[in-house]
Amino acid sequence: MKNADLVRRKDAATPRGVGVMCNFYAERAENAELWDVEGNRYIDFAAGIAVLNTGHRHPRLVQAMQEQMARFTHTAYQIVPYASYIELAEKINVRAPGAFAKKTAFFTTGAEAVENAVKIARAATGRPGVIAFAGGFHGRTMMGMALTGKVVPYKVGFGPFPSDVFHAPYPYGLHGVSVQDSIDALQQLFKTEIDPKRVAAIIFEPVQGEGGFNVAPAEFVRALRAICDEHGILLIADEVQTGFGRTGKLFAMEHYDVVPDLTTMAKSLAGGMPLSAVCGRAEVMDAPAPGGLGGTYSGNPLAVASALAVLDVLESEKLIERGAALGRRLQDKLDGLRSRVPEIGEVRGVGAMIAVEFRKADGSPDPDFTKQVQSRALEKGLLLLSCGVYGNVIRFLFPLTISDAVMDEGLGILAGALLR
Repeated sequence: MKNADLVRRKDAATPRGVGVMCNFYAERAENAELWDVEGNRYIDFAAGIAVLNTGHRHPRLVQAMQEQMARFTHTAYQIVPYASYIELAEKINVRAPGAFAKKTAFFTTGAEAVENAVKIARAATGRPGVIAFAGGFHGRTMMGMALTGKVVPYKVGFGPFPSDVFHAPYPYGLHGVSVQDSIDALQQLFKTEIDPKRVAAIIFEPVQGEGGFNVAPAEFVRALRAICDEHGILLIADEVQTGFGRTGKLFAMEHYDVVPDLTTMAKSLAGGMPLSAVCGRAEVMDAPAPGGLGGTYSGNPLAVASALAVLDVLESEKLIERGAALGRRLQDKLDGLRSRVPEIGEVRGVGAMIAVEFRKADGSPDPDFTKQVQSRALEKGLLLLSCGVYGNVIRFLFPLTISDAVMDEGLGILAGALLR
């Protein structure tokens, strides 16, 4: 089997709207490495877009799913429930930020979690409005696209979108947007677009993912919490990409001294299996009537088994601490290259959620250099993902289980790609 043959078959059989980054096809993978159908090896700094914090095919996860497969694979939790769903909900309720009674519901994708968080917020408040932020990404469903603050490629040609969704700028110091600018814009929305008493929720990413790994300043998060408290608005933290050890904490909101009312999660929750969740205040989560939440595959037993194993692995292998240490190594490497790579405008992030933004000599975004770095790295066997509203950011999402030797090899390839 050849990659070129599969490319031709893909082009004939699947729509162009499903964009594919690589022109090679996976055959097998192990921890932070994968091999294509022609036997070529790659170091994976993409991790299926932040899904593989525990690496490819972690033995504990494989064992947990095999054991579950020997019992049953599907009943639909809403028809015939099973204990593992409850056990996972209990564990997340304890671990999610907030010293109050919580409840958790499971779904399949991050977009589903976001959609259901909005449903829950509207049911709990009796209000329609939702405020999101520029540069945010919340999914490809209709409500997800409405909330997402990036047009290309996610929103082009798909409107109209659901109403009562509004956007404010997200703090972005490198591009001249301060915390005060963001808060002032929110207050302006309340003056010109929607009465705050009609707003059900404000949703934000503690660290924007697709938006460029922009970290929310502490004063911004405190201000959001204060605005929500003042007007009876629910605060939703979208932790789909930040959750499960990526930022040096189990959840990114643990870096702040305020907590959200609802938290959405997915990606590394189940280490590669399709599972997402909404966790929040018990009284808020109970607002929808029975039957208002759920889905045929929501809380699939194989995915739940994998998620329980993920929580055990994160703790037993101290992956959260390891992720923070790996993130520091990466930042040190990038900072050490700044004097030799003038295109580096900023290195930022928290824990193992690190990004580098490239700019031209005049300070404008440099997406062309970003593509060159990504292409050169791929030629040498290193998978990198770009992001950012201007497409000028490289984000790093290596598994937290990556070995020191493979990490060093990957950093060497990265340096070569940056230095040409």
